[in-house]
Amino acid sequence: MTELLKVTIEEKDVKEAAGEGTDAFVNLFFRRISAAAGGELNAESMQRLTGDQITLWAFSILHEEIMDGGFVQLIHNGYGPFFFRNPFAKAMRLWGLDECAKLINKARKLYDKYGGELTVECSDEEFMALFERFPVFDELDDRFVEEEENMVARVAYYIDEHIGNFATIV
Repeated sequence: MTELLKVTIEEKDVKEAAGEGTDAFVNLFFRRISAAAGGELNAESMQRLTGDQITLWAFSILHEEIMDGGFVQLIHNGYGPFFFRNPFAKAMRLWGLDECAKLINKARKLYDKYGGELTVECSDEEFMALFERFPVFDELDDRFVEEEENMVARVAYYIDEHIGNFATIV
């Protein structure tokens, strides 16, 4: 069996991040896990991470992609299989993020229908036109943005309640 990566965070850093808010708290854990894995989530690094660490990394990718360009960007950038062909929605439900799980499941149906068109290589101008061609994702994007603060708070709560699954605090 492959040895898990050692992720350590000083207690003072955890307290400082918690004092700054849920975004800082979640980002601290994500940054440290990412650094321990060499900054790349791939088959090799995934073998050395816990399921919770992988899920946090996935949530961080999802959060960044959706907040930057919505589900159209997420799918266009090649993340469709990662989110829609793996049990990510189930993990979100287990973490208490039911709304996120619902959005992922709705987006998966749209990905199944439009994923081929959304992942075609294209120019920046053609990419921007995808948003006009696929307004069906707008409602999901809007709902994610509306729920973003609550979702990040739920992720922070889950990390706090299962902190040993993410890092060793020293």
